[in-house]
Amino acid sequence: MRLYQLSYSCARIYANPLHPGCQARMSPIYPQIEAVFRVWRLTLYNSNVKMLIPMDISGTVLEETAKILVVDDEKVIRDILQDFLGAEGYDVTAAGGEEALNLLDEKTFDVLLTDLKMPGMSGMELLENIKSRGIRIIIIIMTGYGTVESAVESIKKGAFDYIQKPFKMRDVDTIVKRGVRQHRLEQENIQLKEIMNLYKISEAVNSTLSLDEILEIILDTVVEEIDADAVTIHELTEDNKWNVMARRAEEETLDGEITDPLGTIKAEDIIAHLEEDSYLLLTGEETEPFFEKMPEVGEIESFLAVPLRIKASVTGMVCAYSFDSRKKFLKGHSFVMGVLAGRASLAIENARLYERLKKVFQETIQTLVIALEAKDPYTSGHTKRVTDYSAMIAKGLKLSPEETELVTRAALLHDIGKIGIRLNYLNKTGELTPEEHEIFKQHTTQGRAILEAAHFLRDLVPIVESHHERIDGMGYPMGLKGDDIPLGGRIIAVADSFDAMTSDRPYRRSLSRKKAIEELKKNSGTQFDSKIVKVFIEQLKKSG
Repeated sequence: MRLYQLSYSCARIYANPLHPGCQARMSPIYPQIEAVFRVWRLTLYNSNVKMLIPMDISGTVLEETAKILVVDDEKVIRDILQDFLGAEGYDVTAAGGEEALNLLDEKTFDVLLTDLKMPGMSGMELLENIKSRGIRIIIIIMTGYGTVESAVESIKKGAFDYIQKPFKMRDVDTIVKRGVRQHRLEQENIQLKEIMNLYKISEAVNSTLSLDEILEIILDTVVEEIDADAVTIHELTEDNKWNVMARRAEEETLDGEITDPLGTIKAEDIIAHLEEDSYLLLTGEETEPFFEKMPEVGEIESFLAVPLRIKASVTGMVCAYSFDSRKKFLKGHSFVMGVLAGRASLAIENARLYERLKKVFQETIQTLVIALEAKDPYTSGHTKRVTDYSAMIAKGLKLSPEETELVTRAALLHDIGKIGIRLNYLNKTGELTPEEHEIFKQHTTQGRAILEAAHFLRDLVPIVESHHERIDGMGYPMGLKGDDIPLGGRIIAVADSFDAMTSDRPYRRSLSRKKAIEELKKNSGTQFDSKIVKVFIEQLKKSG
């Protein structure tokens, strides 16, 4: 320690032009002093080679060699600190202010030890740049007596601590050790947080069978966890083509006049790499060979791709983009995306199977409805027409695509409960008896029982069951009134009644279109929702 302290004092006197006795630097003996320092550094380094393993001065082996970046405008000070901390078992890099920023962009460090007053870029400016770039590092400020206030201000802006010049090496050792411990604690907390986040995300992905929800979770997670500017999810289609399933970016990136904001990747080339490795991480010009067309929104600073795999086969990939020079993806980000992609792959496959099963089941039920209608020439085509009318009303009401799909799916199956009604009741030429009418009314509750048996049709139950309710509360099966009746049920009630009135029945002839519209108006506000009747009539006029 005494040797270091003596050396540091000599450096202050002979190497610092602002120190008392600064003219020594210009004296004839200065080159000889510098040569002595070079010999001393080399000798000290060679005599302590065995200490340059991950071990502190007490002989305690460190878990991992801590990386220290020393920044000072005085080369002799940088060299002394680099040698001392290196002998203490640290991996030390020394640099000037502006050079330090480039190093921080290229490498990761645990602790930054920087002078406060430097020409070009000051320690405060370096601190602000580091914080603005989101670089995780412990910052220790070195300062002279006259700048303590500035050092305190730097702590308010995010520095870990400061040390005054001239300092003792034991104090440097103590503060650096505290900084390393703090950085490792923060890293452990960050890793724990990431693990918990990944666990929660995995639970969320596995808790839904909706493909759209799964894709949204993936996009949100990549943007949040690795701070990506844009994300794309690609899939290999059945005809062996690569398709963009989903993408996420800032609105100004995807909107406007830009036709191809994120460019066009060479999917086959990226996949060929992912077949051999678990990720593809590129920066700057390295990305060009993997793009047929580069993004129009700006130059790619960093690009990361991970595979979606099913049974060891790559079936898709998740790609993250950074257009900000301050944000570069690291190997750790590939781990986060890789874990997410692993969970998402199975969830996406399950969602696909679920969608196919749902489609097959719904088509089966629709086939039964069509078969039922085929037995009765009077109701042939009734389901399709009610579905078309319901879609017209949904469009007139400006419902969302999701709401419109729900209504039309319900319309397709609104009479599914008639499967349980005896055919002679459905085709009776005369008026139904009160007992027969009560049996006929059961088709709404029987429709509910059929649809509830299939999990993915349960969202249709309230609509199907309520399509014979009335606004005045005199309908069936529950006697719901006004807005208590689901919107889809009110829509299908109008569409169903209009088609029934304009179609022949065993017990009566069909009404004209004009007469049926008059009946709708007459019963508006009592049997039917007046707003829906108005919209339906307007849509009929538009359709001719």
